[in-house]
Amino acid sequence: MPDTAPNRRKWWGVAAAAVAVALVGSGIYGRIHAEQHLASVAAGAAVPTVNLIAPKPGTNHDTLTLPANLQALNNAPIYARTSGYVRQWLVNIGDTVHRGQVLAVLDAPEVEQQLAAAQADLQTARANQQLANTTAQRWSQMLSKDAVSQQETDEKRGELAARTAVTAAAQANVRRLQATIGFTRLRAPFDGIVTTRNAEIGALVTAGNAGAQPLFVVADVNRIRALVRVPQGYSADVKPGMEVTLALPEYPGRTFTATMTRSAGAVDPSSGTVLVELQASNGDRALKPGAYAQASFPIHGGGNALTLPPSALMVGQDGTRVAVLRADGKAELRKITIGRDLGKSIEVSAGLSPNDRVIDSPPESLQTGDPVRVAQGGANAR
Repeated sequence: MPDTAPNRRKWWGVAAAAVAVALVGSGIYGRIHAEQHLASVAAGAAVPTVNLIAPKPGTNHDTLTLPANLQALNNAPIYARTSGYVRQWLVNIGDTVHRGQVLAVLDAPEVEQQLAAAQADLQTARANQQLANTTAQRWSQMLSKDAVSQQETDEKRGELAARTAVTAAAQANVRRLQATIGFTRLRAPFDGIVTTRNAEIGALVTAGNAGAQPLFVVADVNRIRALVRVPQGYSADVKPGMEVTLALPEYPGRTFTATMTRSAGAVDPSSGTVLVELQASNGDRALKPGAYAQASFPIHGGGNALTLPPSALMVGQDGTRVAVLRADGKAELRKITIGRDLGKSIEVSAGLSPNDRVIDSPPESLQTGDPVRVAQGGANAR
């Protein structure tokens, strides 16, 4: 009977190898399946889940209230036109000044010496001119008697013309230095008040220094200008001549009447607004240059505007934007123009339509073209 032991060992080896291969294959399959599952979970987690909101129509308002910056009708920084030392200052901040009133006096000894030298040069030039004139007249008389030549007479006349020109130049130099001396008295250019004083007795003042501070600033506050930036959506409703109401936080319950005087007539592309100017009389000086105010325009605006909660806005270097869900299920970042801040809602005057599906509280990393998932119950915009 043949020995079957080697055959049995052979078959047992084949069976063991098959089992080992099956175990390895099962492990590889399990690992691949786990990796695919993790990749699927990671891909699903990368898609943000969002809620959608619908823009609400704006409400018609009787007034459009916007921030305004107050400025003086005229504002002049006073610099020194000549170098010297401050001898005395005569007015201080808050003082009322009139046109031509002296604000400060400078000492300019160098300029005074230059003026004295120029006046001496002028006297010398006049004496030389007088002598040249007398000589030219005598030579003209002698020429009529054929006592001198025509060439010599022409030379004397030319010398007189040259001396006359030197005298004129010396006289112009004297007038220049006299005007420079006049600049040692700093005067108010118009009626107003002193809002800044940097003049100190004994301080050196250097004329023509680009980095120097003005010695005084005089502002005409009898009338006040208010600069307001009106959103483009309302720019057609504001016109020169309309009355505007100003309100200041330091005067609760009090309003000031202003008149719109002019408009820039162009939209600033960086802000989407039109710059307009208001003017208001300021007899009691209650309105102060540099102050902040609220300007209320009597218009009926907001009918074409839409409102959103502040949580829907994305504010960055590219301006104010909102994220809108497109029909293909991907996000689109859209730039908008804000009309007014109503507190609990923001009025959007441009960049949005009533049918847009806006993403509420969009992730900061969201970009145009990114897929998003609508949360359950969030498909119907609230």
